[in-house]
Amino acid sequence: MRNLKYLANIAIILALAGWAVGLWGIISGQKALLQYLYFFAWYPYIVFLDGLLFRLQGQSWLLNQPRALLQMFFWSISVWLIFEALNLVLKNWGYVAVVPIGWVRWGGYLLAFATVLPGVLLTAQVLDALGAFQGLKARPFTLGAWQPASLLVGTAFLVLPLVFPRYAFPLVWGAFFFLLDPFCELLGGDSLIVRFVQGERREHLCLLAAGLICGLWWESWNYFAITKWVYIFSEFNFAKVFEMPLLGYLGFLPFALEAAVMYNFLRVLDERVLTTPKRRRNALLVHGAFWLVMFAAMDACTVISYQ
Repeated sequence: MRNLKYLANIAIILALAGWAVGLWGIISGQKALLQYLYFFAWYPYIVFLDGLLFRLQGQSWLLNQPRALLQMFFWSISVWLIFEALNLVLKNWGYVAVVPIGWVRWGGYLLAFATVLPGVLLTAQVLDALGAFQGLKARPFTLGAWQPASLLVGTAFLVLPLVFPRYAFPLVWGAFFFLLDPFCELLGGDSLIVRFVQGERREHLCLLAAGLICGLWWESWNYFAITKWVYIFSEFNFAKVFEMPLLGYLGFLPFALEAAVMYNFLRVLDERVLTTPKRRRNALLVHGAFWLVMFAAMDACTVISYQ
């Protein structure tokens, strides 16, 4: 236990050092650092959160369940690429000053998108460990057969932005919450809707807060980077805070709930459906093929400029 505590402390120190290097790059204008500033923001952030979790709870993803953390990184790539696929139609953001070398650029996609789920979910766990919203409960109530209604709402939230992208695009940040949470419950996994009906509020509020925190963290570091994303909303594109219009920050709140549900779905799918080596191999092939197709599509449609 003492050795693990020592390693957690080292992780926190290394995370602080990583941020210091990134901040030095911003202050000094070092292009080599500003080129890859995202990684100096997010990987130290995840390591810091993990070390803090161990300090608070005695449990660490890196130290106690590294395989589960690697799986989360893996799934995170596919999860974010789903939104990149939607963005091919919605055209809400694009990437500028991207590295022209193909294998470096695609490697950057992998490393960057792998941080989305760990960043959001570990932030929510740290908030919970710190006692945020402690003791907050509500009276349970009866909802009945909610799954069909949830699926209908999720379908509407997914289809309307594709049909009316100019005004309905914000709905995508709730679509998969309603589409996948019923399957989480039906497959015997965690369901945020069921927890809400049972009176749970703390987990949901921690996730909402985590979404806003991560949104601010994403946008603040992105603002100073050379290779970065910019927003090209046709509507609501005013009062920017960093690169993001002020109203856009509201999207990070439901996105955190959506990210949690997508992770819960992938986890229960892995535990209950992908139960044989052949099924797991086929799933890996599907993920890999999806990555390759989406990387090529992003290069063609989402990248605005190369260096």
